[in-house]
Parts: sequence; C-alpha cells; structure tokens
Amino acid sequence: MRRRLLALVCVSAALLTGCGMVPGGDGAERRTVTVWLMRHSASQDFLDRFTEDFERTHPGLGLDIRIQEWTGIGEKVQTALDTDSADAPDVIEVGNTQVAQYAEGHDLLELTLEALRDWDPDNDWLPGLAEPGKWGSSQYGIPWYAANRVVIYRKDLFRQAGITAPPKTQAEWLTVTEKLDTGGTQGIYLAGQDWYTLAGFIWEAGGELAEERGGVWRGTLDSEEALRGMDFYRRLQALGDGPVDADEEHPPQAGVFAEGAVAQIVAVPGLTRAILQQNPDLEGKLGYFPVPGATAGEPGAVFTGGSDLVVPANTDVKDAAVEVVAALAGEKWNTELARTMNYVPNKTTLADAVAGQEAVAAMAAGAAQGRATPITPNWGAVEADNPIKEYMTKVLTGADPATEAERASRRITAALDVDAQ
Repeated sequence: MRRRLLALVCVSAALLTGCGMVPGGDGAERRTVTVWLMRHSASQDFLDRFTEDFERTHPGLGLDIRIQEWTGIGEKVQTALDTDSADAPDVIEVGNTQVAQYAEGHDLLELTLEALRDWDPDNDWLPGLAEPGKWGSSQYGIPWYAANRVVIYRKDLFRQAGITAPPKTQAEWLTVTEKLDTGGTQGIYLAGQDWYTLAGFIWEAGGELAEERGGVWRGTLDSEEALRGMDFYRRLQALGDGPVDADEEHPPQAGVFAEGAVAQIVAVPGLTRAILQQNPDLEGKLGYFPVPGATAGEPGAVFTGGSDLVVPANTDVKDAAVEVVAALAGEKWNTELARTMNYVPNKTTLADAVAGQEAVAAMAAGAAQGRATPITPNWGAVEADNPIKEYMTKVLTGADPATEAERASRRITAALDVDAQ
C-alpha cells in the first residue's frame, strides 16, 4: 500500500504533520483525503462551501481538493492508480465511460456493498451514469452528475409556423420539422456525422452499437433495430442543410445556429452560451425540449455524459474516501451542484431540484432514458478511428444502409476484439 514506507519513519508524534496527518482539535489525528476533480466540474465557491461543511461535520478529516485538466487525464489517472506515492489521490472524478478501463486492471476499490447499503442504486440512479460505473456485476463508479443532449429551438420561429407546443413523439418531430423547413429557414441543423445523436435513435429503436456475446464483443449496427434508428436519423437530417460528411463541430453548430436561419439543433443546453455570445438578439427566443421518443409520454433515449466518482484500490484512507464520495454524491450537495452548475442530479428522484430551469429540466427528463457507450475498456479504440461516422456519411449520400452497416459493424468488432489482433 502507498505511504507504507513513509509510515515506517513516522515513529514519533513530532512527525505527524509530515505524514499526511495533523492533530485535530481534541488532540486526535486528523486524516487528509486527497480528491482529484476536473476543471469546471464545480465552481470554486461550491468547493469552498463543500469543504467547510464536510470538515465541520467530519472533525477527524481534512480535504485536499486538487483540480485536474481533462487533457491527458487518462494517463495521469492510470499512473496514480499504479503508484505507491504518498501524494496519490484517494478520490477521483472520472468520465462515466472511463470507469471500465480503470476497473479492468483491479485498480479501483469495489463499492458494491457500500452502494447497496447507503445509496440504493437500483432505485433511482441515472442509468447513463450507474451502468458504465459497473465492471461485470460490481459497482466501482458512483454517479456524480450528468449532462445530455436536448433540442434547442427558436420559440419565435415555432410561433410563426403555428406550432404551439414542442413535439412529443418522433413522428410529430418529423412533421413539425418539415413544417419549419421552408423558405430560408432550416427545419433542423443536424450534421451528418453526429454519431452521439444517432446512438440515441438506435437505442430508442431497440438496437445497440455493439453487444457482448459469449465473452466476445461485436458491432451490431446491422441489426434491424439499429437500421431503423439510422433511417430516422436520415429522414430528420434531410430537413436541413447540415453537411453529410462532417460532425457537429465542423463547423461548430453554435455558430450556424447563431446566424438565425435554423429552427432547431440537438445539443447540450450549455451551448446556448456560445450561441448568445455570437448573436445576442436571440436572448429570450430560445427554448428547450427533450429529444422525443417513439411514443408519447416518455422522452427518447440519449447519450448521457457526465462523471462518476471512484476510489483507488491503493488508498490508505478507504473509509474516509468513501465518506467524501457519499457527501459529494448525496442529496444535499448533489442537488446544490446541479443548481450551481446547471447539471442533471445523479438520481431521477432529484429532478425536481432543477424543475424551475427550463434547459436543465429538459435534460433531466431525457437523462431518465440516458445510456452510455458499450461498457468495454476497448471502446476507445472504436472512437479513435470511428467507423460509425463513415457509415453515416455513406448512408446519407445514397449507399445501401444494410451493406454499409454490416461493413461498419465488422470494423467495430475488429476494434473491440483486441485479442484477435
């Protein structure tokens, strides 16, 4: 265990402050929990208030919160998980889809029992955070916060077209978008390679990007259900002028929407800030609704992004680390984080905490149907040379969907089956 060598030389009380322990107010040792959080995940004001509250309610514990950058974080986290350094973190924020790659190597502390005992995960955790937080049947990542795509739309253009309410189903969405796609206005701006949005349509149709069968992962874009999801994408994308051979960042869709000739985009609400910076005249004209599903009364499936909290297996303060995770992910501070940062709370039962914020409420409704990419540490290899994007472009330019889906599925299978390479 890390700090073992350091502990051997900490043989006198005079050396306590050099060993990560300081005397508490009653003379007892005070343990320090080192926490790695990502930049912009929480405001400094939130962190200051959380730290003060946690240390007040946990007299024997102190927090050392260190902010990390997303760039290069994977390698940095893996190094921390492999080291015995006294400076290594005891709690780490990781992207929800990153948990599997760390858990596979037995580098994380299993938190299944703690989750069942204290957090009731089967009841109301967001599936898009909880499911990728598992490796096998064990829980390693504890859901912290989520964000997902919604439909950002122009309220004024909807009114001008005689549309009085957002669509509730995919069929209504197509009808409304076709009505908006007239004159110089695009009904929707949807780039041809926006594969995260496609993933939601595939899941909504009952399909998968890839499935594990008998311990082997294979791509499944060629299933009947996945093809239905792609067909809906094709029909929706045609009701605008989005480029068929580029993703939503080429060009950035915020800039396209800000030009004023687009009725809808599919994006996280946070993109509104960039839109209004480029076109302040749109202030007060933007609205939000969940991505519609196949049937009324339930939003469509969407890709859920966000973060989980994990505890390294090499921590020397396991119980204290779990206490920090429990506080950050607990109702009090999780709802405070959601309100402060415009996130979706980690539980569906906490959605009311953001009900007064239109954009976040739309996200929360969709997050209840949220999903994550396939839970395998090899999925990153798929995204690195993404065959889904090429598949989408081929279909949108007239190629046979079944043929192209089969070809893309073979490439996904090859990327996931690293043992066969």
